[in-house]
Amino acid sequence: MSGYVARLAAGSVAVFILSAALLAQPNERVLYVNAYDAKTRKPVAGLGVKDFVVREDGVAREVLRVTPASSPMPIAVLVDNTQAVAPNIADIRKALSSFVKAVDGLGPVAIVGFADRPTILRDYTTNQKQLEDGVGRVFATPGAGATLLDAIVETSRGIRKREEDRASLVVLSSENVEFSTRYYKDVLDELKAGGAALHVVLLNTPAGTRLDDPSRNRASVFDLGPKNSGGTRDDVLTSQAFEEKMVELAGILKNQYRLVYARPQALIPPDRVEVTSARDSVEASGGPARGQPVR
Repeated sequence: MSGYVARLAAGSVAVFILSAALLAQPNERVLYVNAYDAKTRKPVAGLGVKDFVVREDGVAREVLRVTPASSPMPIAVLVDNTQAVAPNIADIRKALSSFVKAVDGLGPVAIVGFADRPTILRDYTTNQKQLEDGVGRVFATPGAGATLLDAIVETSRGIRKREEDRASLVVLSSENVEFSTRYYKDVLDELKAGGAALHVVLLNTPAGTRLDDPSRNRASVFDLGPKNSGGTRDDVLTSQAFEEKMVELAGILKNQYRLVYARPQALIPPDRVEVTSARDSVEASGGPARGQPVR
């Protein structure tokens, strides 16, 4: 073997060894996690590394650190202001008012109605008076139907432009006739691209049994959106329960954890990241921090 060939072979081996070493080094990844009592839905404090299980495409990963989350969280609330909720509008406004007060200090809040078309009732702000003014703009719109899937898509696109490393999209709605024509997978793709966790508080009504395409797409988003994004879903039987559930949700959001885990170097990122609780009495859900590089 000539000297040149020998040096070339040695260099190739060195590159291979270096590449293998780099691939063996894990990346640190961040999740923002909700953790609450399975019975009372009260946030659970004092949890640590041994209290969570993280899996990527079903494969367990090592949890490295768990600390209380402290970064700002923008929250967009999509509120039902269609004609169908006219009998429930006072309960909706009461629940929304209590929610924006309860999340004060967490981050800017926006209020978006989805009657006929998505409409910003109050853009992102931390000013409580302005938020209360936005709540006061929530009325049942005569003759208006729901365009909730459009609202999720448009709001997710707006969140995508924000710099915060966590965000939430909250739906406060009744089961309704859906007039958006979007396919549920397209809506879920936009939700994932925006990086917000979807939380749904839903009043069950006979409209939830409709079998037309818009209703099926909406039901699929309600089912899969919270699961895929690390959010939550609460179904209620009366609008009087809206306030309790929204205040519970505010407590969960204000007591999130920042979880760091190790991911092996890989050319293809996982399709699904799941976090669960190692305690039977605790429910946990969460999603990746926004803006992390794909590795």
